[in-house]
Amino acid sequence: MPMDVPFTFGSFDYFCNQVVMPFCALVGDKIEPKCYARNIDIGGNLLFQPATIAILFIALIMTSIMIYHIKSKYTAVGRKEIVLFFYSYMIVIIIELMLDSGAIPAALSIYPYVVAMYNGMVIATYIILLLNGFVGFQWAEDGTATSLWIIRGSAIVGFLASFFVSIATFKSFAGFSSSNPVMLYLIYFVFCPATILIYVVLQIILVIKTLDDRWPLGDILFSIAFFVIGVIGQYLLSELICNMGDHYLDGLFWGDVFTLLSVMMIYKYWDSITKEDLEFSVGGKTNVWEIKDPMINDEEMMVLAEEHYRLKQQIMGNN
Repeated sequence: MPMDVPFTFGSFDYFCNQVVMPFCALVGDKIEPKCYARNIDIGGNLLFQPATIAILFIALIMTSIMIYHIKSKYTAVGRKEIVLFFYSYMIVIIIELMLDSGAIPAALSIYPYVVAMYNGMVIATYIILLLNGFVGFQWAEDGTATSLWIIRGSAIVGFLASFFVSIATFKSFAGFSSSNPVMLYLIYFVFCPATILIYVVLQIILVIKTLDDRWPLGDILFSIAFFVIGVIGQYLLSELICNMGDHYLDGLFWGDVFTLLSVMMIYKYWDSITKEDLEFSVGGKTNVWEIKDPMINDEEMMVLAEEHYRLKQQIMGNN
């Protein structure tokens, strides 16, 4: 049975001693967790983390539903920007499914590259969420190529940087070392929490400064609460959860459940601040002006209005 590993800044060994993570087989002393979910045999093949796999499939379904509802709100502010976050989160889920289930075992030569890709997508997702925090401040008009490509470009840069750091750490080249993965540690446990903190602060400022309704603050606070509960359960209480769950689940399951809840609250928060389509409302009412034919431009609308006015004058003259 694995021994207790003390916490050391810059090392993943303590966390790998608590819960299974994709890069635990690639960095540090290759530490195994003290307790992890049991595997099941399906047709002679072992399926790892069955409870976690089930919640990841649920997360895929829920994310697809959220994306559908976001895309259906054609006039919502930041619709195209926020949907990038959910697409990125979906990719993270798909890669995690392959890694957690054992579909891509650690013995394969491509395993380090898949893990590096996973790390890159995680960082890209955090960057997309962070930049979405600025959309409400209209630093660039939402939905435009400028706004979208700033987010896409930043996410791509973050992905490539994280991918390189991960591979360089796993393979121990370019000054990086698998036995001392400090940079990878800083990315995971310093950069990622910092992006969450900045996003939350930005949204609190946005709600207080621009909205009369304070209820969206509850959504964002629930989101951060779920995230923190998930992190604590996954990295600090995994052994306790594993023993209480009779080895059917562990901290990885707990973390994925509360990450999903946190992401769902982000969607609810975005939905709550865009549901009235304020750019089309008049006099503070919730009625939305709708153009039936989107092909009619402003000039044609003016012509139609003038013709309507002339017909009205003719009718009044005849009377």
